[in-house]
Amino acid sequence: MSIDLQERITRWRQTGADRRAANAAANLDRQPAFPGRWVSGISLIVGPTLIMVGTLLRSQFYFFVPYQLHAYSQHPTLITAAYACFALGFVLLWPAVMTLAQRISATNPLWGMWGGCLVMIGLFTRTFQFGTDHFAFHLTDVLGLQTMLDGIDGYYDAWRETLWHPFKTMSGPAFFGWVVLAIGAYRSGALGLGRSIALGLMSALALGPLKGTEPQSFLAVGGLCLAFIPLGVSLLRNGPAPTRRAMIWVVVLIAVHVLMTGFGPRG
Repeated sequence: MSIDLQERITRWRQTGADRRAANAAANLDRQPAFPGRWVSGISLIVGPTLIMVGTLLRSQFYFFVPYQLHAYSQHPTLITAAYACFALGFVLLWPAVMTLAQRISATNPLWGMWGGCLVMIGLFTRTFQFGTDHFAFHLTDVLGLQTMLDGIDGYYDAWRETLWHPFKTMSGPAFFGWVVLAIGAYRSGALGLGRSIALGLMSALALGPLKGTEPQSFLAVGGLCLAFIPLGVSLLRNGPAPTRRAMIWVVVLIAVHVLMTGFGPRG
């Protein structure tokens, strides 16, 4: 190896170390002002975990649309659980994305802003599409499998012919937002090179109604877990335990939620 190449590698490593040190110093004792350390930490851990659970539960079935409806007609509880975990994981992911964007913004504000905004727009897009999944599954119970297969074919044809729809234009951020966020995480030093690349793999996750687990899904979701879960554990460890008053409020809110879930529809 030439001396010039060795010097370049050394300089590159030193620059990376300086960048990570600067980001660590900027985030030292800097807790997320909103939504807070505990919400952010739990989101970083639970969100990717639920997405992986949903990915695993439906992995035994072929990913293409008709096969997903066939799978639901034969295993309704399993498929419902899989899609619910997958969708809930993305809903719970917004505090995690916001937390990473804030850490990036400590040293690279523009990368943090654009990466965070694009990814969160993508989260809304996936939530919108889950509504189509949920509706299609329950209509299968009412109208029958063949009717819904014909209906979904018509839906996809109509969607392709639609010239403009707000959620159709958001497909780009759902894919490329993760790449922007990953580049920002690396450039700012918020994440190392390996975990930044792992985070960028989320751009390989399929998008669209009734899309099951594809071969690259495990690569994408596994990368998300590798990037986010250690950050969540670190965030929860580096700070005081919740106060007794906070725990009481958590119990009260959970109880209210359970009561509203059980009696709300009847009311």
